[in-house]
Amino acid sequence: MKQSEIIGLSTEELQEKLGSLKKSYTDLKLAHSISPLETPMQLRALRRTVARVATELTKRDLQ
Repeated sequence: MKQSEIIGLSTEELQEKLGSLKKSYTDLKLAHSISPLETPMQLRALRRTVARVATELTKRDLQ
């Protein structure tokens, strides 16, 4: 998910998105610990997307 897409979402949508992204990251991490993923770069991309969404939410709270 690109930063421009994240900025376009409302705060409520961002909170829902953050919850679902965190859950999918946890699931993917668990699946990777059981048997290695074909593309472990998925973990990095998902972790960074979670950080982007969380950063945007924090930025909106401070304004």
